[in-house]
Amino acid sequence: MLTGLMMDRPLLVMPLMQFAADYHSDTPVITRSVEGPIHRTTYAATYQRIQQLAHALVALGIKPGDRVATLAWNTWRHLELYYAVAGIGAVCHTVNPRLSPEQMGAILAHAEDKVLFFDTTFTPLAAAMKAHVPGLRHVVALCDAAHVPADVPGVLAYEDILAPQPTTYAWPEFDENTAASLCYTSGTTGMPKGVLYSHRALVLHSYGMISACQFTVEDVTLPVVPMFHVNAWGMPYAAPLVGAAQVYTGRAMDGPSLFELMDGEGVTCSQGVPTIWMGLIAQMRSVGRKPKSLARVVIGGAAAPESMIAAFEDEFGIEVSHGWGMTEMTPMGVINTLKPKFKSLPRAAQIKQKAKQGRAVFGVDLRIVDDAGAVLPHDGQSTGRLQVRGPWIMKSYFKEEAGVLTPDGWFDTGDIASLDADGYMQITDRAKDIIKSGGEWISSVDLENAAVGHPAVAMAAVIGIHHDRWLERPLLICVPKGAERPTLGEMQAYLAEKVPKWWLPDGLEYVEALPIGATGKIQKTKLREQFASYKFAG
Repeated sequence: MLTGLMMDRPLLVMPLMQFAADYHSDTPVITRSVEGPIHRTTYAATYQRIQQLAHALVALGIKPGDRVATLAWNTWRHLELYYAVAGIGAVCHTVNPRLSPEQMGAILAHAEDKVLFFDTTFTPLAAAMKAHVPGLRHVVALCDAAHVPADVPGVLAYEDILAPQPTTYAWPEFDENTAASLCYTSGTTGMPKGVLYSHRALVLHSYGMISACQFTVEDVTLPVVPMFHVNAWGMPYAAPLVGAAQVYTGRAMDGPSLFELMDGEGVTCSQGVPTIWMGLIAQMRSVGRKPKSLARVVIGGAAAPESMIAAFEDEFGIEVSHGWGMTEMTPMGVINTLKPKFKSLPRAAQIKQKAKQGRAVFGVDLRIVDDAGAVLPHDGQSTGRLQVRGPWIMKSYFKEEAGVLTPDGWFDTGDIASLDADGYMQITDRAKDIIKSGGEWISSVDLENAAVGHPAVAMAAVIGIHHDRWLERPLLICVPKGAERPTLGEMQAYLAEKVPKWWLPDGLEYVEALPIGATGKIQKTKLREQFASYKFAG
């Protein structure tokens, strides 16, 4: 076979920031700091500080392959850590502060983290990790000397360790398959598992992001999805690739704070989960307008209700892209942008099409299979286990020698889905959440999304409850918006126009809040425990 005569340059993370510093040097990076004031810097200044941080990491004893933990919000300092840690050949391990302290301590020990960088809001957690994770050599507060917490023994100040360091660093060049980042799953089905991303996967994923989401140099991006959750869906890497400005929220992610920051900084596009967008929509309705420059949002992490898509697009003129992915996929797998032929459909049909998770991004292959492993057709009707493969999809979990792929090299996502002839994928349910009633499947996702469209319902979850005749029947659990609480009959009448009648819930319960996990998803395991002894009336 004839080999191409091209340079063999590795795909590494650091050149993304070098490119931004060279060609978009004055493009801003803006943060609402943890302390409150807005912090402003540029790509050029960020790159200089990254080089100082690289020297500081080496001075702390960090070597290639070592894991460096972060317990931090979306800030410019966290961005610096992303690049400096990976740039010296070490691994940036972003820790989700919404995990329990026991889970957090277990994953820091499992990752064998050498240093922990933390925002001061997480001081008690940092102190606990310092006391109970023997391998931690240093803890560093992401602040200046004036804000260093006194109750963490041996704590260092981030700005102090940077200040004396040189502003240039000779970056090493290494194999593109070297590990760069480590994220752990949310632990909804047990202890979190580590997913170890390579430089190559992160760079290729960034190309996929800018292509699928149409990011350009003219964008001002604001990832609401946290940097501690799957690397903020890759935005800290994708934005420098095109030279887009970045705006970071710090710890303030409520609706009014998001609106103010987006409006003041001219944000054009943003990415987040449905629970976050509920707050922003409420704020936009309260003030009667959208943030002045906001043109596009990506909704991922959970299925986007049709009512949410309609609110963004029809009330405020903000285009919605529905997306889907997993921690094991870096995370992006599909994005929903309408093919031209769908744009002439009636509005209700367009929204229904946009509520599907979307089409595969180049680099990700999708298929659905039955329980025997036979590949099912892309007809929009057949449903089966969703499997994926591609260059940014993991082949095994960190420190687990046994691979997780099928014999022919696919990763089983645990989702039940359909694929239509146009390539649109729609999640029917998680395999563990789907309701099996009388030998047929009921999609809890579709029922939930339909219920949230009711004007009296703020949030909804559906779980299967044992039924003597039908094996399982759906129980609808709702968080009300106000004082109104529709009866079961009223809710059934509302849903009957949106789902098959045999899907209608046999029970309805109201709760003050639904259990939300570390990544913003509803924890159905806890709901199943809470309603384990539930009996349908009659």
